[in-house]
Amino acid sequence: MRIVVLGGGTAGTTVANRLARALRPEIRRGTVEVTVVTDRDRHWYQPGYLFVVFNERPLEDFVRPERALLLPDVGMVVDEITRIDLERKQLISPQRHYPYDVLVIATGSYPDFQSVPGLAEVTYDFYTPEGAERLRDRLTTWTGGRIMIVQDVPHKCPAAPVEVTLMLDDYFRRRRLRDRVEIVYTYPIGRVHAAEPIADWAKQQFDARGIRYETFFNMEAVDPKRQVVLTMDGSEHPFDLLISIPAHKGAGVILNSGIGDESGFIPTDRHTLKMIGQDDVYVLGDATNLPISKAGSTAHYQAEVLVKNLVDRVRGLPETHLYNGKVACFLENSLGDASFITFDYDRPPRPAATSQLLHWFKGMYNDLYWLTARGLM
Repeated sequence: MRIVVLGGGTAGTTVANRLARALRPEIRRGTVEVTVVTDRDRHWYQPGYLFVVFNERPLEDFVRPERALLLPDVGMVVDEITRIDLERKQLISPQRHYPYDVLVIATGSYPDFQSVPGLAEVTYDFYTPEGAERLRDRLTTWTGGRIMIVQDVPHKCPAAPVEVTLMLDDYFRRRRLRDRVEIVYTYPIGRVHAAEPIADWAKQQFDARGIRYETFFNMEAVDPKRQVVLTMDGSEHPFDLLISIPAHKGAGVILNSGIGDESGFIPTDRHTLKMIGQDDVYVLGDATNLPISKAGSTAHYQAEVLVKNLVDRVRGLPETHLYNGKVACFLENSLGDASFITFDYDRPPRPAATSQLLHWFKGMYNDLYWLTARGLM
């Protein structure tokens, strides 16, 4: 059986390593192959970008060679897949075709800075490695003015815009510049976060620290020359520094293959993680259209279920394991303390009391993550 994992990020790498460990006897006998097909040979730990922004860690701490993370029993191909042919069960690139018996799609999601006219010309961001370093360098020389955090949905790591806002407040307080900086946080619906408990928690933090926030803030365009955000209600919002989190979309290969929705996210069964209408295609991580956070921990918990089912499938057993929507993540409250949230399909998120210990755990996990990617945690 040829099991092909498309994507070498958190979801794909974790699944491939867990499969290789669980199916070692079958792989050694030659009855099963596990192969990762990825368009890049480096693996980035994206939550680490926030720490790059505030010069807490260098960018090189959050990147590893993908081959070094994969077990020896996992094959790896670096190629740009342009289309998935579900009928013929193969991946297609300009160079060759890759057949599969079972396909795991873990192609992730990507910020679309072209989604709002003028945005890409003037924005700073922390969702890309180059963006994190560029924003770090800009903040280092910042002496005052209005910083606007603008965002659209969906986007990965939904708590990150709240985190960066609170960390900015602490960053400028530590540098004795907070009285010269106006921080304005925006959100496109009627509260400051989609999850009401997180919105209530964040609003209290914003009020206590003098952080302005605006809801029902929907970008229509950005005027780079005038440094103004134009919103759909016809108003204009000036800024000195713009930090954006645009809507994310699925990978180009999903859009090109016509197997996702208009944003490139794949219709996925919320419990089995199979692509709707396909028995031999599984989807996890940011690539799904599931109504849960696009976050690394989501992929982690999905991987546990998916691997159990795939192992049972290989061994002729029924696939009975179900994903319950579990997500867990840290929520930075400053540069020195953090909260923690867990939730699933049935239980809403409830931020834990903030503490220095949780911040320490978050920092520790920045290094332990590589064990997760190797399928050891």
